[in-house]
Amino acid sequence: MSFKKLPFSNQFYELGESFFSVVKPARLKNPFWLHINTEVMDLLGISIDDLKAQCGLDIFSGKSSFADQPPIAMVYSGHQFGGYNPRLGDGRAILLAQVNTEYGVRDVQLKGAGPTPYSRGADGRAVLRSSIREYLGSEAMHKLGIATTRALCLVGSEEPVMRETIETAATITRVAKTHIRFGHFEYFHYAGQPDQVKQLADYVIEQFLPEAINAADKYDQLLSMTVTNTAKLIAQWQAVGFAHGVMNTDNMSIIGETLDYGPYGFLDDYEPEFICNHTDQTGRYAFDQQPSIGLWNLSALAHALSSLISKSITREILQQYEPILIDTYASMMRKKLGFSTERKDDHKLCAGLLNLMAQDKVDYTLLFRTMCDFNTLEDASLPEDKTKATLTNNNLSIGKLFSQQEKWKTWALDYNQRLITENSSDAIRASIMKKTNPKFIARNHLLQRAIEKAETNQDDSDISTLFMLLQAPFDEHPEFDEFAKPPKNSEKYLEISCSS
Repeated sequence: MSFKKLPFSNQFYELGESFFSVVKPARLKNPFWLHINTEVMDLLGISIDDLKAQCGLDIFSGKSSFADQPPIAMVYSGHQFGGYNPRLGDGRAILLAQVNTEYGVRDVQLKGAGPTPYSRGADGRAVLRSSIREYLGSEAMHKLGIATTRALCLVGSEEPVMRETIETAATITRVAKTHIRFGHFEYFHYAGQPDQVKQLADYVIEQFLPEAINAADKYDQLLSMTVTNTAKLIAQWQAVGFAHGVMNTDNMSIIGETLDYGPYGFLDDYEPEFICNHTDQTGRYAFDQQPSIGLWNLSALAHALSSLISKSITREILQQYEPILIDTYASMMRKKLGFSTERKDDHKLCAGLLNLMAQDKVDYTLLFRTMCDFNTLEDASLPEDKTKATLTNNNLSIGKLFSQQEKWKTWALDYNQRLITENSSDAIRASIMKKTNPKFIARNHLLQRAIEKAETNQDDSDISTLFMLLQAPFDEHPEFDEFAKPPKNSEKYLEISCSS
């Protein structure tokens, strides 16, 4: 299908110019294709021939736009590192179009398209480094089954831009169910515009809660939906070992999708206090703080909806957050450990493993993937002194990931006893666990290697390889075992900032 025949939607545009500014993208200098996500291309109903034609490169490098849709930048505000900023908005992103698909409306947003009225004096560009990180990171999350925006394509250029050093500009075309953030509601609330708060809430309800359109408590249901989806999302982040890095309210999706990939990082060594953003000096958005920050942000959203929802109802809805997050996280961790049933002490067993991993700084992803091949002892009657029991060679090899061998052995024997209650075979359990515990994740050192190749020689080989592996993170791909290895010490703790 050609671009002219795409089934466009005008739903967000019809809200009116209080919600956006019409802008003109700024073209990149000498753009070139770096990568195309054919799954997203198919989702939008775009053919590869149309996309790779010159008109496709023109649209997704900022030279031109879709004929029937005016490019716009959304206005919003937000709490950044706890402080309120009254006017933010799309400073380097432009909504090119909304497209009707068989799965619903999708926003098509060009990131790095030049300055907008919300750029605050900046150039509105995205650097190649950050664009590669978002392109690969968002696809990795999608294939891990975590709600997220995705990307259609990645375009490089020869245009220089200044950050900490001189880099090259790029664009990434982001595709999402919506780009509406908590900060949209905060902007109109703090500007004293309750009518716009209501108008935006009605829009979100129409799009994502159509069954509540005529309900008397529809705004309560809206907040409850966001609380539920956000709690589940952050539980998934914690279970997979993902740190977002900048959980400002303007980076929080109203429908609970992972939004705005900047200085994110997947855990290498299991460090609960891991800070992936080196500009986060206080550790506000550290890995172990994400659950509490999620509630803080939801409380800020609830305040922005106070013209629509009573305080007593708000309190009741916010109280749903913690039990949903805990239940979701517990369910995911049981799956990661291969449990098909629930036992009351499972949380103690899980906490014991995580505590031991933290003490020994064991690689998070590698440990859980290796645990898939744990062999249960056939003899369920273990000696009272567990240190005198013997483990299989395979389990001893898992234990080599730990420096505290006796503590690992004690935990492993408790785990063995728990597995016996499952009455399942090792082979069946291993197969199930390998569909839960990924072998491949978007590790920072791998992303950095792909970035350096692309920056130096316009070499997209590592981008393509990583993209392929991250689209099948649970598969073995033994020929690419190198991409599943933890980083060397020299490759750990790369400095990633908001400009990333």
